[in-house]
Amino acid sequence: MPKKIYQSAGDKFDGKIIAYHDKDFLDSDFGRPVRLLLEYLKPEVMMQDRRINDTVCIFGSARTLSPEQAAKELRQAKAALKKAKPGEKKLCQAAVDKCLRRQEDSKYYAMAREFARLVAGYEDKDGGKRFTVVTGGGPGIMEAGNQGARDAGAQSVGVNITLPFEQEPNPYISDGLCFQMHYFCIRKIHFIKRCKALAAFPVGFGTMDEVFESLTLIQTGIIPRIPVVLFGRKFWEDLVDWQCFLDRGLISPEDMSLFKYCDTAAEGWQIVKDFYKLP
Repeated sequence: MPKKIYQSAGDKFDGKIIAYHDKDFLDSDFGRPVRLLLEYLKPEVMMQDRRINDTVCIFGSARTLSPEQAAKELRQAKAALKKAKPGEKKLCQAAVDKCLRRQEDSKYYAMAREFARLVAGYEDKDGGKRFTVVTGGGPGIMEAGNQGARDAGAQSVGVNITLPFEQEPNPYISDGLCFQMHYFCIRKIHFIKRCKALAAFPVGFGTMDEVFESLTLIQTGIIPRIPVVLFGRKFWEDLVDWQCFLDRGLISPEDMSLFKYCDTAAEGWQIVKDFYKLP
């Protein structure tokens, strides 16, 4: 059946339907400004209601496994290798090698969980929670962040994104604080608006985007200076040749102070405490 061709907006929409009840109109290109506003406004109102003011954003790969899951997958891969026929051994060995790498990287899951526990558990002089953990709401490092906040008995936020390959919210996000987003740009606003510190763990494209945009906003004075903590010094130094930026005059020497490295949860939390002169 051929797709219907509309000659004008008048052919496409039913004028008798009130605009805010007209799903066809709201879902159309014409309705995009309204959708953008609503996607900003709904989480904003709900976070204000929960008195969430100061947040620490935890970014990292959705693919990072917990130590328990990594160990389980390694056991399964080794069992498959043991049973493999001669023609299957090379492929099974490659699977074991991959699992070994993922097990090594699972330390970052544990690190993110512990960092989030330290952040979420910190109390101000009045006995209230000082910071709220915010993550992208998905699995991996995001899950570790929300799990760590739960370990501390604190609420945490998940700003989840709808993707073609479905990303389910993790089970550790606090009730009423899991927000499903369609627009990356609005999601970033909710990450940054209340952010008092940013923690980035080993990453894929998504977190690289978030880290560099955050650094740009700080560099250009669009947002106030906040601590940006990069967990896993070797990973970041292997990934980004910061000196190359500097040598070519693409950033200023003072821009190198916009972030700090650390290799433990306690070290990362100390960077945040030192920045805000917290006891």
